[in-house]
Amino acid sequence: MRLAEYLRVSTDQQTEGLGLDVQEATITKWARTHGHTIAATFTDAGVSGSNGLDTRAGLADALHALKARTADGLVVYRLDRLARDLIVQEQLLAELRRGGWAMHSTSESEAQYLTDDPADPSRKMIRQVLGAVAEYERSMIALRLRNGRRKKAETGGFAGGTPPFGWKSVDGELVSVPDEQATLTRIRELHEAGESLRSIAAMLTGEGHQPRRGKAWHPGVLARLIVDTTCVTRRAGCLDGDRTSD
Repeated sequence: MRLAEYLRVSTDQQTEGLGLDVQEATITKWARTHGHTIAATFTDAGVSGSNGLDTRAGLADALHALKARTADGLVVYRLDRLARDLIVQEQLLAELRRGGWAMHSTSESEAQYLTDDPADPSRKMIRQVLGAVAEYERSMIALRLRNGRRKKAETGGFAGGTPPFGWKSVDGELVSVPDEQATLTRIRELHEAGESLRSIAAMLTGEGHQPRRGKAWHPGVLARLIVDTTCVTRRAGCLDGDRTSD
């Protein structure tokens, strides 16, 4: 079967690291073992699994490939790469079922629950329980990080984590980075002009604006940057604890 592989990591730190590499290597090995062919690879780098298609260009492109019949199904490293929000997960699985496309996970423990069976309602129940647990874990991690960093921010210093794009941490304070600030200004200009995230990404890359990591801009990263630049209004910056690694 021809499959489109979908890779996702939530943080910029993982876009070039082991997160994407491990997912792709595992899927390649799994496909070879099960006699499948990877027809195309789609990636969302630095995008939360709780987001819908509006900020997940890679997933949207993967679904488009299925509709164009260039692939017969979708494969992910684990189901939480598809979604970390139960409602988003079930909506995506329902769309795949309606289109007649196969859904695969390299996790053997998940594979048996990905398709619904009227004769075995426990499949759907177990899948949804696992999805709810994943969502709960993500929320608890975010809560702990948010509370810890808020307490630190209240003392007057930078709340910790990775400084927002356009800034760097110096002695516990945020200091602007001129080149990145110029990029942020350009992003705001293009966004206010009504350009789409995809076109902004292409323009920035073409104009030589460098992302913090990697060589090309991703629409999902831009979506978060547009939000982040509105909340860096004090020296402590935005609380980075709302972002988790999943």
